Amino acid sequence: MAATAAYLPLRAPAQVGLGQLLPSYWAAGARFPGQPARRRLAAGGGRELAGIRAEALPGGGGGTRREAMVPPYNVLITGSTKGIGYALAKEFLKAGDNVIISSRSAERVESAVTDLKKEFGEQHVWGVVCDVREGKDVKALVDFARDKMKYIDIWINNAGSNAYSYKPLVETSDEALMEVITTNTLGLMICCREAINMMRNQPRGGHIFNIDGAGSDGRPTPRFAAYGATKRSVVHLTKSLQAELQMNEVNNVMVHNLSPGMVTTDLLMSGATTKQAKFFINILAEPPNVVADYLVPNIRAIPTNQSMKPTYIRFLTGLKAYSRIFSRIAFGARRNKYVAED
Repeated sequence: MAATAAYLPLRAPAQVGLGQLLPSYWAAGARFPGQPARRRLAAGGGRELAGIRAEALPGGGGGTRREAMVPPYNVLITGSTKGIGYALAKEFLKAGDNVIISSRSAERVESAVTDLKKEFGEQHVWGVVCDVREGKDVKALVDFARDKMKYIDIWINNAGSNAYSYKPLVETSDEALMEVITTNTLGLMICCREAINMMRNQPRGGHIFNIDGAGSDGRPTPRFAAYGATKRSVVHLTKSLQAELQMNEVNNVMVHNLSPGMVTTDLLMSGATTKQAKFFINILAEPPNVVADYLVPNIRAIPTNQSMKPTYIRFLTGLKAYSRIFSRIAFGARRNKYVAED
């Protein structure tokens, strides 16, 4: 989830490349169970990763060719009973896809599924309780998805938390720190692990999208330092997973980043307590449905085009942010749009 930030987004982080892989990384010999670490010699005599192939074999091994992904897509979204997660679910359903939503709260899952079924029918949406911090819960989520859909084409890791805490780190409780770190970092790692293990054995393969947030570009996030640190790690984790998939010649799964920017969720608005926060929320934030309306077609375009290239999809680009700030300074645009400024 996005959180309030007193800064502007920068350019997209560079995609993972050979120059970023240290010799010690290769020495580690990381590989998937049952797969040798396969390398090939570059023309210059060094080592290089095997490139991703569009027509790949499941898990990089033998067997039939990877099936083409065609809509409707099967989509799983964590943390999706409210906010941007729920808005994404609705947009995928509008596009004719099938969706599994999840949350820690059984009550919220039941309510969200009931509402979505009324609008989109009984056979297109399902929900299950899942605490992403618990490996057993995420494994159960995978089993639930297999039971309802057989396979997942698009897995979106949206579950995140800042413990609704906006205060300096020195004033942050142990409980709040554990909530943020275990949800945003440990939970994301568990979900990526289980999603990759599921998708690499699917004939169609799959795409995983990790949602970034304030701090992901390396800029400071005062008043929610722990949250910013965990979101910075999202980008690194995505790059590392991209490298591991290439290294092990898993050619039917790709991990991407997804950036919703500032979204007017409960999480964001709970931090609208300072003049600076209110200023940027009014200028840069958008409601979940507006953001989802932009993101979902861009997400769906990846499997539609049969692409297995790593992608960073952004709603709030640097150009858009700076143009809005200019409009505000020059014309007073969006003043008090969401919250009254002092």
